[in-house]
Amino acid sequence: MKKTERKFTPINTLKDQVRVYESHGDKIAFDYFGKTGNVRTMTYTKYANKIRAFCAGLKEIGKAGARVAIIGETSPKWHIAYHATICGGGVAIPLDKELAIEEIENFLMRSGAKVFVFSNLFEKKFIDMAKAHPEIVFIPMTKCETEGVYDKNMNDIIALGEGKPDAFAEDADVHKMSVMLFTSGTTGTSKCVMLSEANVCAAVNAACDSVYFFPNDVLLSVLPVHHTYELCCTIAGMNYGMEVAINDSLRHVLRNINKFKPTALVLVPLFVNTMEKRIWDELRKKNLDGVMKKLMSASNAMRKVGIDARRILFSAVLKSFGGRLKKIVCGGAPLNQDIANTFRSLGIEIWEGYGITECSPLVAVDVYYAPKPGSVGTAVPCCDVRIDGNMADKDGHIIGEICVKGDNVMLGYYEDPEATDAVFTEDGYFRTGDVGYMDEDGYLYITGRQKSVIVLENGKNVFPEEIEEYLEPIDMISECVVVGRQAEGSDNIILTAVIYPDMTKFPEGATKDDVRAAVKTEIDKINRSLVSYKHIRDIDIRDTEFIKTTTRKIRRNLVK
Repeated sequence: MKKTERKFTPINTLKDQVRVYESHGDKIAFDYFGKTGNVRTMTYTKYANKIRAFCAGLKEIGKAGARVAIIGETSPKWHIAYHATICGGGVAIPLDKELAIEEIENFLMRSGAKVFVFSNLFEKKFIDMAKAHPEIVFIPMTKCETEGVYDKNMNDIIALGEGKPDAFAEDADVHKMSVMLFTSGTTGTSKCVMLSEANVCAAVNAACDSVYFFPNDVLLSVLPVHHTYELCCTIAGMNYGMEVAINDSLRHVLRNINKFKPTALVLVPLFVNTMEKRIWDELRKKNLDGVMKKLMSASNAMRKVGIDARRILFSAVLKSFGGRLKKIVCGGAPLNQDIANTFRSLGIEIWEGYGITECSPLVAVDVYYAPKPGSVGTAVPCCDVRIDGNMADKDGHIIGEICVKGDNVMLGYYEDPEATDAVFTEDGYFRTGDVGYMDEDGYLYITGRQKSVIVLENGKNVFPEEIEEYLEPIDMISECVVVGRQAEGSDNIILTAVIYPDMTKFPEGATKDDVRAAVKTEIDKINRSLVSYKHIRDIDIRDTEFIKTTTRKIRRNLVK
């Protein structure tokens, strides 16, 4: 793939971004599902007008510059509330819709929110909370069936603001706190990340500059919108004028890929793995998996001599993903390279990225015109990345903690100066807690998390994510987490694979012992290829899936 000029409009504020939206005119900004399940659309002009009107409406009710919490499924109104809040000089507080009601209330109190915008999914759930907190204005996104609890909905606020003077805070300090983000964890341990408008814009500009986006792309929005990864990529895509189709349910992802026929997806590895498994399962049913492997091998050889026929050779497979899908940006966790290579062989490019909430979140993304499989690419333009460590791998690369400094790095943790000081070096670099190395060309490779590292009795450090990558290709394993457990009768720590099996790969009536024996046979093969201290010594078969975050990452801290 050749390098192309990235033609986008750099922004210094989200007010600039709204003006970019206005420049896209009557192009479709959003495709989304209405109440009756029908697909509706919203143009860029209408979207920008509603942002301005909601911002003015907040001023009309005396809440200009307020802290506004937002919760709900992805929708144009969620985006409107987020943009309007920041454009009006306020603070947006995106909340995870999977939180328990008690946690939501706790975060409202901790953040000092004065307005709470929520989807009608929460209409009945928030009645008692609204009555208990009259100091907070509760604003449902659409008209509620509940009478006498919520005074005005978003449509009412937008109507109040229509025709009123522009309420954008043009002189607002772009370096003040504009976003509050609660990290995953219990209400007692969760930290609140403070981002400025300048942080958000730096990450958006970096995404525009680094990702292979074009104005005619169609992006299917799949991941939770409160997550900075999804939000940053969506805003960057819309800077280009892309059409964003909103997925209505995780159960419907494949159906909606075929409905909206996207050219691009922003995903985490779990979704990519699911898509790849579906491809091979369908081929096996038709006894075509062997033929496909030979065809892919031949296609790969042809590409080496400049002949790319992937879109023709694999049109039937590509059609199962809408027929137009050409690129996937993948982040949030390590991606199995065999799976990535499958998609590349079929004609769907995959570029890995790396980020963390405290960096708004983008830190690095694979170079689309010069990718290195297995790498998360080079640091994006707004920041500098270095490795703090003194341990070298077999190739001489220094392995250590990944540290970041730049315009995308957070202001700190809200009302927690000690925690803030603890994550910054003396010269101002943010300590990510992730471990990796850089090659001679500046490409970054992630090897694990400092928090999850397993220290063995011989002093060796093992990053479980690395071992899990070896186990992932075993088709009878649906999910796995590697942990260190104390061996019975000794102080030794042994590597244990906790596995949720794919029972469709076993005969009906297979017992847990049958499953363990079959998995052990495959793991023993892998052990023979690894140094002895990385061997899996025990296997624990579980009956249920692992508990996950809303971005479908396994919550490792709950696996013991």
